[in-house]
Amino acid sequence: MKVIDHINNAKETLFSFEILPPLKGKSIQSIYNGIDPLMEFKPKFINVTYHREEYMYKERGQGLLEKVSIRKRPGTVGICAAIMNKYQVDAVPHLICGGFSKEETENALIDLQFLGIDNVLALRGDSIKTESNFRAHPEGHSYAVELVSQIVDMNKGNYSIEDIKLEPTDFCIGVAGYPEKHFEAMNLQTDLQYLKEKVGAGAEYIVTQMFFDNKKYFDFVEKCRQVGITVPIIPGLKPIKTMAHISFLPKFFHIDYPEELSAELLKCKTNADVERLGIEWGVHQSKELKKAGAPCIHYYTMSNSSSTEVIAREVF
Repeated sequence: MKVIDHINNAKETLFSFEILPPLKGKSIQSIYNGIDPLMEFKPKFINVTYHREEYMYKERGQGLLEKVSIRKRPGTVGICAAIMNKYQVDAVPHLICGGFSKEETENALIDLQFLGIDNVLALRGDSIKTESNFRAHPEGHSYAVELVSQIVDMNKGNYSIEDIKLEPTDFCIGVAGYPEKHFEAMNLQTDLQYLKEKVGAGAEYIVTQMFFDNKKYFDFVEKCRQVGITVPIIPGLKPIKTMAHISFLPKFFHIDYPEELSAELLKCKTNADVERLGIEWGVHQSKELKKAGAPCIHYYTMSNSSSTEVIAREVF
């Protein structure tokens, strides 16, 4: 079932969450261990992220270095299929521009259609660690809007393979939105215009980057409506869990903590202190968002679902 249909058919705020593929060498059970505790809250869909290949350099003698591609995490497509088979819940694979040609993207979408996966989240993706700026594949997409357009073309039966009639796909397409703007955007207004282009190209819903100040989400939704973006906007929440998160999350995800939260975080001395505060703040955010009629609340679990489980028990 499509995410947009879940939203349109819902009588109350839905629950969903996002997981990371396990590190290379770990079994699928590591995924199930994070999902099992959350199934009692009846998630309508589960997102599975995609991580680009990374590279390392090996010495080959005589001062020569060889650039070697390494993949640290198993494939998103297979994990989505496993989730749908085990839990009978819709999985939403992330598709990214970085590292893929248009042909490779098309092949991935063909695989998804064959497996009965109805939803995708179309993202540009981040640059790899060895790049100072995002670099598109020479035969790939530079922007998420281009990826959305390719998926829409396939939904119309337009493939890159000439002279072969293939069955049209029927994907529901989600995209990302940034209440505090994408860090590369000149300002929030230009970022909203880029988001409007993605929706105009065919995106049916938006999932936001994590935020810790609900006012920023409410303001973001209002600004989206003002520029003509009418699709559902799903808030994304991340429970803070460790002392490292205090500085890591703002730095890596380019978000701010509200003053009330930052004042309490400064009092924390241990990971347990941070986790308790993260749960309390997550419950507060969730209840307010649910009361305001958010279509769904989407939790970034990072494959550690313990805090999300406690929050969901209080809210759903």
